[in-house]
This record gives sequence, C-alpha cells and structure tokens, in this order.
Amino acid sequence: MKYHGEYLHGLAIAVNTVPDRCLSFQVVFTGIEEEDNVVGGAMWARMPITSLIADEVLEGMPERMDTHLAQPWDCSSRGHSVVVMDRVSSSPWMCKIGGDFYKGRYLFTVDYTDSHISDDPAQHKQSHVLQLIDADKWTGNIVALPNNRVRVTNPALWVAGEGPPDFAPSQYVHSAEIHDTYTDPDVTFNNLYNQSERKTSGKRKKTITRTNDK
Repeated sequence: MKYHGEYLHGLAIAVNTVPDRCLSFQVVFTGIEEEDNVVGGAMWARMPITSLIADEVLEGMPERMDTHLAQPWDCSSRGHSVVVMDRVSSSPWMCKIGGDFYKGRYLFTVDYTDSHISDDPAQHKQSHVLQLIDADKWTGNIVALPNNRVRVTNPALWVAGEGPPDFAPSQYVHSAEIHDTYTDPDVTFNNLYNQSERKTSGKRKKTITRTNDK
C-alpha cells in the first residue's frame, strides 16, 4: 500500500470522539518536503492518534504504539470539550505507559460529557494529550492519558510525590438542588429580594407587610 510506513507532513486541525474508539483527528496535509506535491491541501478525517507524531526534528522515526498503550481508555462520549490547562502546561509530565514512566510534553485535554459513563463521577475520565519526550523508541509519539496515568511536575510550585496517590474516585454527585434544604422556601429563596428581613442603620429589623388593609 502506498505511503505505508512513511510519514507525511500535516496539521491536525480538529479532534473527533467516537465512543469505544480512540481519539481521531482531522488532518490537512501541507505537502512540505514532498518532491511531487500531490497531497498539499488534501484532508483526512478521523486519523487515529496512533498515526500521529510530533512536528519536530527527531533522531529517528518512533515505533508505532499499540492503541491500548497510547490511549488506555477509549472515548466515552461524542460530546466533548477541548481545553488547555495553562497552570500545568509548562513543565514535563511523567507518563506511566506499560508499567514504565516516560516524560511527556502537555498539549491539551479532551474532557467528555453527555453520556451516562462520562457524567458518572465514578467513571468520568479525561484524555490528556501529550507528546512523548525522552521515551526511547517512542520519543515523538502522541498519547492520550487519564489522570491516574500521569504525574504533573512543576518545581516552582509544588513537590512531585512518589508512589500511588492514596485516594479513591468520588462517588458523590455534587448538586445544590438535590439537598434536602431545597424544599424549604425560606432557604431556597433567601436572596437579596427576600423581604422577610431588612437592614436599617446596621441593625436587622423585622418588617411586617400589611395585606388586605381596607
């Protein structure tokens, strides 16, 4: 098959999330470094994450990773958002892949929503998309790892821990309106427009509203 085992220069311009599949990307090819440029401007939809490598000079082309190593959890929903978390984007991340740790460069995060799995606090996972650096045969590959497969470093702000964090995922849905007090109107409507109390001269004063006064 033509181009099998080769790399073409391109730009990943969009991400797609299909449940029970790995991340895939919309790619537009640039035709850079092509002797006979027949691909410049051509696009490819849903290119899997395992087909992408970093756009930089590498000592050698990285070995292609198995999907379960590059992204250990499939996408949980078609609904998603793409965010860049600046506070944790500057320093290398430690990525646990296949039982070993490798350095990674943070790119962005895909957060899932609008499905019973992604909206379940016990099952929700994010995909942190990173470029592997100093990772031997995988240097340059792009991976998508959840929170429990990464450790963020930032020597100026915190000390990175060692060993597994000793906490479990939350099973609780945090919501104001499911609390028992929501059925009490004195609590629910206790806002600036509540006329049951007024402040006069720095003191609280009860007021009585007269009705049906004829």
